[in-house]
Amino acid sequence: MPDERPTRRPGRARLEELDWQQTAIGAISLRRRVEPTTGREVHEVKIDDDFLMSSLFVDAEVALADMGLDRLADRSDLVVVVGGLGLGYTARAVLDHANVAALVVVDFLAPVIDWHRRGLVPLGAGLVGDPRCRLVQGDFFALAAAEQGFDLGQPQRLVDAILVDIDHSPRHLLAPQNAPFYTADGLRRLRGQLTPGGVFALWSNDPPDDEFLATLSEVFDDTAAHVVSFDNPLQDRDATNTVYVASA
Repeated sequence: MPDERPTRRPGRARLEELDWQQTAIGAISLRRRVEPTTGREVHEVKIDDDFLMSSLFVDAEVALADMGLDRLADRSDLVVVVGGLGLGYTARAVLDHANVAALVVVDFLAPVIDWHRRGLVPLGAGLVGDPRCRLVQGDFFALAAAEQGFDLGQPQRLVDAILVDIDHSPRHLLAPQNAPFYTADGLRRLRGQLTPGGVFALWSNDPPDDEFLATLSEVFDDTAAHVVSFDNPLQDRDATNTVYVASA
């Protein structure tokens, strides 16, 4: 995948706040700045004072899509759901797979979807303009547990892959009400949304969690936790995220 993170444009301020809005889980802001260690233009998202995501570190977000969909490389016309839009790197990586026919991206925060529609983030125009992609404002966790599923135009339609990047990890949640999703019962409800052999994949900022992996193995077949390493220029060292992948 080509590097789509832009370099600094002449005359642009080193730090700009592109948007700030109050939401049900706190004040969300979108910032654009120049990273002095690389000279790159970086987009960042914060909830209150907590950094949520940065375009400086997207390797694991891309790996979430690639590791999940690589298990379905022998299928065509895939229907994929992504939980969490963010800056759009997972969604973009999904659409880069030629066997994907439809993608639904669910995000709880309307401002995040609005950023993409307004072209405030680098990947927004490409996602909004792709006829396979639909951005939906809603509660992913509620939809994952609902009988009607993700409302893809056909009630209870099963999907081939569900890829999730919302909470920091199964233990470090953005909201306490998300916790039931990571239990065996919550994962069983999620599995019920998948086609036979379909894939669930989850991004985590933490190292592999043996307890969560054991819970995942209760519900799914062929489970794994992959450590994704990437360069952290801010600390001049490698950093890691985790991608869990499981087949139904």
